[in-house]
Formats: sequence, C-alpha cells, structure tokens
Amino acid sequence: MPITVPKGVKVAVQGNLVNVEGPKGKLSQELVSSFITVEVKDDVVAVDRANDAKQTKAFHGLYRNLINNMVTGVSTGFSKALIINGVGYKAEVQGKLLVLNLGYSSDFFVGIPDGLSVAVEANGQKLVVSGIDKQLVGLFASEIRSLRKPEPYKGKGIRYETETIRKKVGKTGVK
Repeated sequence: MPITVPKGVKVAVQGNLVNVEGPKGKLSQELVSSFITVEVKDDVVAVDRANDAKQTKAFHGLYRNLINNMVTGVSTGFSKALIINGVGYKAEVQGKLLVLNLGYSSDFFVGIPDGLSVAVEANGQKLVVSGIDKQLVGLFASEIRSLRKPEPYKGKGIRYETETIRKKVGKTGVK
C-alpha cells in the first residue's frame, strides 16, 4: 500500500537511509534489511520487497509503517493524553522538568526529552505529551504512567485518556 506524501513534506532515500522533512521537523530511519526497497515518485512513497519469505514480509510491513509514521509525525505530529486521578495528585511543568505530586512523601521530577513537549491542563489533572516521533511520545507517556499505575478499587493513579479501569468491589460490597 503506497504512502501519500502531503504538501510541505519531503521524502529522500539515500542508500538504505530514509529522510523525511516537514514543517514540524526532520526524522530519519535506516533500513536494515537488504530485501526492502523504497522508491519516491511524485507524492507517493512505495515500499517493495524482493521475495515472499516470512521475515521479508515482516520487514516490509514494519518499514512501511515506520515511514508512514514519520510522514504523519512531521506533518501533523502525535500526542497522548494522560489523566491524573486522586486527591492532591497534580502535575506541573518547570522548564524542562515535569514535577508530579502523586501521594508519596516526595515529588517526582521527570526530565522531558528533546523533541517532546508536555502541556498541563485542567488544574494539573491532565497531561498532554506531544511530538513528531510516535515511538518517543508513547515511551515517555508509558514512563509517566508507570510512576503510579491506576488501582482497581478507587481508580487513583495515572491512566491514558482512552483507557478504562475496571473497578472492583471492596470487602464491604460482598454480602
């Protein structure tokens, strides 16, 4: 399935290195498999494979999706929203640090990686991690979530905005 390149985005292939440049930034990906070829014609990127071996098919799908994510990232970007739920739980951004108060005796200070931006909304109860690299956005969001995972009884903790927590009934609910 070919990848359509939106206006303002440039895709260049140099040997086994694919460079994508757009209004939001630059990304590059190295192709490890020699059985995969990438061609750019007009506003379409075509990813082809040399044979139908199982490993070659896997690399074909992988590199097609990675290039598609790079094109989407430099044109529109990616974002993940996290909800902080709990009494006194809050977040704030101080320069390149994210300060999280999650009910422990001391606060968490998390460094924000280069290429990402974190916005705090709704009185410190909602975090939005955004950037051009889909993998980096997802990794940083999962690291923040792992600091205080949501618990099933009261739902306190950090969860993704699209995530639903199945709540359990406590000891008093079973009668």
